[in-house]
Amino acid sequence: MKILTFTTLFPNAVKPNHAIFVETRLRHLVGSGAVESRVVAPVPWFPFSAKRFGQYGDFARVPAAEQRFGLDVLHPRYPVIPKVGMNAAPMLLARAARATVGRLLDEGFDFDLIDAHYFYPDGVAAVRLGQHFNKPVVVTARGSDISLIPQYKEPRKMIQWAASNAAAVITVCDALKTELVQLGADPAKITPLRNGVDLQRFRPGDRQALRGELGIDGFTLLSVGNLVTLKGHDLTIGALALLPGVSLLIAGSGAERQRLEALARELKVADRVRFLGAVPQAELGRYYGAADAMVLASSREGWANVLLESMACGTPVVASNVWGTPEVVAAPAAGVLMKERSARGVADAVTALRADYPDRAATRRYAEQFGWDATTEGQLRLFGGVIQRHGRRQ
Repeated sequence: MKILTFTTLFPNAVKPNHAIFVETRLRHLVGSGAVESRVVAPVPWFPFSAKRFGQYGDFARVPAAEQRFGLDVLHPRYPVIPKVGMNAAPMLLARAARATVGRLLDEGFDFDLIDAHYFYPDGVAAVRLGQHFNKPVVVTARGSDISLIPQYKEPRKMIQWAASNAAAVITVCDALKTELVQLGADPAKITPLRNGVDLQRFRPGDRQALRGELGIDGFTLLSVGNLVTLKGHDLTIGALALLPGVSLLIAGSGAERQRLEALARELKVADRVRFLGAVPQAELGRYYGAADAMVLASSREGWANVLLESMACGTPVVASNVWGTPEVVAAPAAGVLMKERSARGVADAVTALRADYPDRAATRRYAEQFGWDATTEGQLRLFGGVIQRHGRRQ
């Protein structure tokens, strides 16, 4: 089958770690040999590429076309209107991508369906494109597109419209399916297909050697994620004040860094916090393997891939009890869920983990049940059924 993957959540040459989970799922699907794909991953238009313009300068440097792991990826530009453009975003995104999609068809890539990721604005735009080109659309809900954005009136209406007009919907956890149904979506259309973990890339290494190479000594926590408020890095830093002798590594970049550094100084734990900056995914396994626990204190998560990546390296996790996370951390070998999302909650969960620390081999075995094969098989069944039904209606 031929699919067109449509999403703004896709890595590129400038931001190779951006939404890498979408690319990873697609790579495994294409790797099955049953699917051919092209990717249309629009980026916001911006006229200047200088680094002083921050993320907008980054957008300007993204190439118009590139190839990643054998996948042809196109990056058409779409207009973004700051502050006032949220309601118009799906229309602007669909309109900007229409010529690119049409050109793919003209060049002979007559795809069978559109595989869209993230409901708003991407999924709404994808359903518009599907109607324009008479192609069925499958939208994957991934987290804040369902847990946060529907609180806004107009986006909620458009998400409900897209769910109703999509041929099928995938959610990365059961919790997101429940929320979509509460928004009025047809439960018969929704299939939960959780993310997997690359068990070859993320695997236990020589722990002592890794700790020596990375300069790690004593009980060490690792926190992985963009330095943004919802990730709760401030709570993990706050927990250090309640955990004498415990150190913290933070892998990620973002606007919150200065505030987090100031918080560490204020709490007098700066000597126990190390900011690593953005760490390439290929290097993350070394940090997972060297740490004693991975902490994720997010306020929202659909299906947090970092949890399984850590477990696959043999390192248990401490995580906030939100959305799909209880579906990931579902056994003692996996780690501990916080009883409350606070600095105290992080500290208490770390203390509980240390008091009954799981065998690292058992943590690895737990992660092994989350390979990508089941997800790939689920997509093939779902996509095949959608294409068959669409063909009968032609």
